[in-house]
Amino acid sequence: MALDPTTFMTTMEKRMDFSAADKASLKANAAWGSSIALQMAEVFYGYLARDPEMNEILNAKEGRMHRLNETFIEWFGEMFTGMDNWGSAYAARRWRIGLVHVQIGIGPQHVVPAMATVVNEVGKQLKAAGLPEELRDSLGRICMIDLAFIEQAYVEVSSAAVLRETGWTEGLFKRMIATGASSMK
Repeated sequence: MALDPTTFMTTMEKRMDFSAADKASLKANAAWGSSIALQMAEVFYGYLARDPEMNEILNAKEGRMHRLNETFIEWFGEMFTGMDNWGSAYAARRWRIGLVHVQIGIGPQHVVPAMATVVNEVGKQLKAAGLPEELRDSLGRICMIDLAFIEQAYVEVSSAAVLRETGWTEGLFKRMIATGASSMK
């Protein structure tokens, strides 16, 4: 079940219809993205800090919030530049971001609405700046690809842990998950 980040990125690009036009639009607006990155970080972490569980995680270590703000600004800018045209380096970085979310205990129930907050706020910023709606669509697609990496990190880490601890085969594990899901209806 080991994930190959580059293959996953390619699959997500196809599934999300993340096109060359999306990439060109994002790159053409990279300076604008950089100009709002700090404000976006403030909105993002302001949203998360309202939740007591997330606030505890965000402030669990001295200096974590400062590092997270820096990381957010970098992440936000990379969505516009694609680092290496949204290739292997981009995919590897997104995979690492997903693993860090798992390691520090930021669950999907926090990640999904937080990403929605980013997409919603970007829409407001785009409208205020008079930028085209197509840019919002492009940014929405890359945000969803980034979100897929984070979500997949939970699946991969959980699955690998169960397989390692139990000695089960991947096939047995998948059958048990399918059976378990059927019984929860």
